[in-house]
Amino acid sequence: MLALQIKSMKTFMSQLLTGDAFDIFLLEEATISTANSYTIDGHMNPEFFPLAERTPDQLPYTFRPWSELKNLCFDLMKGKYTPLSFKFVFQLKPEHMKRLLEKEHLSPENTHLKSMVLTIKYDGTKSVLTTGTSYETFVMDKTADVIWDRNLSNYLAKKGVPYEIL
Repeated sequence: MLALQIKSMKTFMSQLLTGDAFDIFLLEEATISTANSYTIDGHMNPEFFPLAERTPDQLPYTFRPWSELKNLCFDLMKGKYTPLSFKFVFQLKPEHMKRLLEKEHLSPENTHLKSMVLTIKYDGTKSVLTTGTSYETFVMDKTADVIWDRNLSNYLAKKGVPYEIL
């Protein structure tokens, strides 16, 4: 697990809400507190879609892609005042997780890795990003955790998001 504090909220918020840096994630849940509090459950409701579209190709994820929900979140936060707080729980899209592990010569099946998680919390003054992993069963080998921490740090640096490790 890695905790990173964002050093430039302006740059970070621009990347989060209008850029594409976080489009590699699915939104598991969001909580936004402004004049009202909003909670978004990122789980897909397949029954909402016509029966013909309920194929794995049409609905490949359990959660909605961030790219499809970030405008809604932006609309809930924009305005004259800064949000009181927010929290986003993301999961790296399965195809990105698979590519990341294969690049490091691991397979998701052998690691029993279910998801690579990124939690973003803003408390009104600062934003902290925390990594995590979810496994299908208990595992002793934490290589995937180390890979996720290192690659997320490198990715944020590449996208120009300044942070410091806590």
